[in-house]
Amino acid sequence: MKHRTLTATLFITLLAPLSLVASELIYTPANPSFGGNALNGNYLLGNAQAQDTYKNPDLGEGYQAPTDIERFANSLQSRLLNQLLTDVGSGNSGSLQTDAFIVDLVDDGGVLTVLITDKNTNEVTEIVVSGLNPQN
Repeated sequence: MKHRTLTATLFITLLAPLSLVASELIYTPANPSFGGNALNGNYLLGNAQAQDTYKNPDLGEGYQAPTDIERFANSLQSRLLNQLLTDVGSGNSGSLQTDAFIVDLVDDGGVLTVLITDKNTNEVTEIVVSGLNPQN
């Protein structure tokens, strides 16, 4: 009996400090999308991008991103075409030629004719807009 009392006393003595240091567990997510710290966002995104091995099947095997000069040429073509179309209605005619197509604008005092020629197929698309009032 003495042995059981001693064992029980020893057992209680060892467990008593554990109950004093126990506290409530609080879960805090790491991902800011689920309420975590917003400063973790860049770190988590960097890790995800570093592990990303997905290849876009739509790009094909030999896909190369456009070079700086190709992007500049595309931007310049867009700008020139925009300027050509901005001048519509002022009585001006003009033409723009790129690697893929030729655009001819003929503004004939209220009737605008746009001819688009595909250089690869030589197909011509004609757009005629009438009833335009000349800009003053």
